[in-house]
Amino acid sequence: MSSLEISNLRKSYGSVEVLKDINLSAESGEFVALVGPSGCGKSTLLSIIAGLESITSGEVRIEDKLVNDEAPKDRDIAMVFQSYALYPTMTVRENMTFGMECRNVPKAEQAEAIDRVAELLQIEHLLDRKPGQLSGGQRQRVAMGRALVRDPKLFLFDEPLSNLDAKLRIEMRTEIKKLHKNVGKTMVYVTHDQIEAMTLATRIAVMHKGVLQQYDTPNAIYETPANLFVAGFMGSPNMNFLSGRVVSTGGKASVRLDGTGITLPLDGVRCGVPADGQEVILGVRPEHFSPAHEQRAERKGRVSISVPVTIDMEEPTGAETILMTHIGGQEAVIVCEPDEAPRPGETMEFAIDMAKASLFDPRSEARL
Repeated sequence: MSSLEISNLRKSYGSVEVLKDINLSAESGEFVALVGPSGCGKSTLLSIIAGLESITSGEVRIEDKLVNDEAPKDRDIAMVFQSYALYPTMTVRENMTFGMECRNVPKAEQAEAIDRVAELLQIEHLLDRKPGQLSGGQRQRVAMGRALVRDPKLFLFDEPLSNLDAKLRIEMRTEIKKLHKNVGKTMVYVTHDQIEAMTLATRIAVMHKGVLQQYDTPNAIYETPANLFVAGFMGSPNMNFLSGRVVSTGGKASVRLDGTGITLPLDGVRCGVPADGQEVILGVRPEHFSPAHEQRAERKGRVSISVPVTIDMEEPTGAETILMTHIGGQEAVIVCEPDEAPRPGETMEFAIDMAKASLFDPRSEARL
């Protein structure tokens, strides 16, 4: 078990700075997901942890040991790649023992490690096959097995599920979660899929344009996003952003939505005290709308307010229906149960659970 500490890390290619003052730490046994859109710097950061990329400035420490100048082989890490990186002419057993052979690990120890890991990953029946005879999910298990036999301090995963189909990705997500629970080692996992990050990680680092936007638990990032980017990136469908202006009446603040006569009280919103007349963006997740006649939010003791919503389009997904709507002139998305969904063209009253809403500054994009 080991910890990871990254301090004031910067990485530049010539005049282009791709990582900007990154600070994050992982406790021993944590599962940290690095998530963000393509080009945000997450894979570069993983490569720096692995020792495959140099740093411009800052520090990387593994188990309190500075490893800036250490070669990858001396960092005691194991990496699982997106492409599996298996030797096609070797059997599964030979692929898994190759690294141990290079380090002159005794044959008895190799056999013991193979037996232990093969049983853990349920690939005992695949040991004598070659990669070309395996499915994508089986190859990924072998790639993980090759990392596990090393028993390293850190496991690094570089988008390991992106080559798999949707059903297999869900299955492998479960396998990786079980694996982390069983081995108890620190894992750093790169993905562009925010669902993977939410379901797997104990903490998530959300990155954008080389900047660490927020580093927190999945629940904290989802419920209290630090800024507009995090709020929009985490969650599917995306959070709704409704622009408006703060109005104060009798000492109580509300948001009057632009282009409408709709005023929403801010009593239940977890935010600072905005100034009267201040421009704001109200963030509401699609699942925090509910048909007004049911008044679910009130039954839970939360503050809610009803607004008229016009339905433009619907997307049935089976368990739920996604509604493309507009509130006044502003587009919004609502998720509701199929038997509650109004038809396109209809207008219906929906209650907004204001206790779950967020408020952002449109200029700085930061949470208020």
